[in-house]
Amino acid sequence: MTLVEAAVETIEEALAAKRAGADRIELCANLGVGGTTPSAGLIASVVQQAVHPVFVMIRPRGGDFVYAADEIDAMIEDIDRARPLGIAGIVTGALRSDGSVDVESMRRLMSPAAGLPVTFHRAFDVVVNRTEALEQVIDLGASRVLTSGGAATALDGAVAIAMLVDQAGERVSIVAGGKLREQNARDVIARTGVREVHARLENEASMRGLVRVVRGN
Repeated sequence: MTLVEAAVETIEEALAAKRAGADRIELCANLGVGGTTPSAGLIASVVQQAVHPVFVMIRPRGGDFVYAADEIDAMIEDIDRARPLGIAGIVTGALRSDGSVDVESMRRLMSPAAGLPVTFHRAFDVVVNRTEALEQVIDLGASRVLTSGGAATALDGAVAIAMLVDQAGERVSIVAGGKLREQNARDVIARTGVREVHARLENEASMRGLVRVVRGN
């Protein structure tokens, strides 16, 4: 069965995703800029009320994914604050200015997250070499990579996503995301072979439609 992850910003959206049948929540602030770290209060409320695995975005700002040392320090503090609240995993990513994975910073981020699944987010879509980057993310011990295959949408990037699925094998889960909708989800899954998909919750009805299509109903 293919798993559906819903990206949400509020407790109301989290509850709507639950009612729609989503399997997992990605909780963010500022989805308009791709997502940033939500407040501790929001994290606690969603974990308590959504009755879902809740993955939390750890990202200090919008813009690029090249972070200064003090920004990495702040992200570590955010993980330390979020972890005791009962989260099921974190979503994060860091790159070097040359377009490669910032392995050193990722090790620092993954240390306080030890024992929690880590999704490397769509920073992956702007790496220079996806093949090399995937091996680095696997070596770091990440559980998932969220990607559109470097394209504007998961459907446009389906060929690249399929290649990543083949390369990853059982070592890491490739999650297809990027303008995923009820209308294109079946094609994305068929063309890529992914077992997890990611979509922003626009409203409960559209998420329910997406879940229905993904389930094959």
